[in-house]
Amino acid sequence: MTKGYWIAHGRVDDVEKYDLYRAANAAPLAEFGGRFLVRGGARELVEGAAKPRTVVIEFPSYQAALECYHSDAYQAALKLRHGISESDLVIAEGWEG
Repeated sequence: MTKGYWIAHGRVDDVEKYDLYRAANAAPLAEFGGRFLVRGGARELVEGAAKPRTVVIEFPSYQAALECYHSDAYQAALKLRHGISESDLVIAEGWEG
């Protein structure tokens, strides 16, 4: 089974309110087997353009990654993030070479 990934580049404008989003997204991420591989931290942009924060979340399958994003629980959490941050998010299928 091919793993799935959320790959996000974002900017947080209100850290205190963003913590509410983080608390709310914990349950759906756990339910669908999401595991943080990258969650902020040091990085060096070497090509192109990206927002200042990078997050990568691994899921046991591409389908689980899609289902988590579209779940009622995650969509409720996502509403907490609107207006306090900006993000570009791609849900990608892993490669088993």
